[in-house]
Amino acid sequence: MSNDPGITRDEAMSLLKEHLKNEKLISHCVASEAIMRALATKFNEDPDMWGLAGLLHDLDYEITGEDASLHGAETAKILDEKGVSPLLSDVIKKHNAEGLGLDRSTVFEHALTCAETITGLIVATALVYPDKKIASVKTKSVTKRMKTPHFARAVSRERIMECEKIGVPLNEFVAISLEAMSGIADKLGL
Repeated sequence: MSNDPGITRDEAMSLLKEHLKNEKLISHCVASEAIMRALATKFNEDPDMWGLAGLLHDLDYEITGEDASLHGAETAKILDEKGVSPLLSDVIKKHNAEGLGLDRSTVFEHALTCAETITGLIVATALVYPDKKIASVKTKSVTKRMKTPHFARAVSRERIMECEKIGVPLNEFVAISLEAMSGIADKLGL
């Protein structure tokens, strides 16, 4: 299968802004992109392809909302109509494998799932700091909060732990994610 995603980052960003109006959701997608680019580098994969998966994974969220039986599938339809790589559409669908009755099996699929999920825990952790800055957050702070179920309770610890399915221990995954998000903290307002 071709490594050409079939869409540029600028085109993806325009598409994202066309479909999402919630700035926090757009920031979540940009944060997911940064982590996916970092993971692609770690695994010697294509950072553009992986980054686009992170950027576009919630493209349909304002259409599907909490309906897990549609989330991801609607994004795949939109991307398929645009001629985007089937690999990209498939990985995006599988970040919601549970809701769509699919299975995740590849490093790319597990990476997107854990990457997009950890953004919520990192942001929640940053927001309890006095300066509300990602730069102040340490790996240990995030891993400690992983063990506190009432902290950011909507964030699935199980999905974050998929990092281990791709051979990345939690501490290393948190460190990679923090570094990636710190690099774009200005874009995230954190």
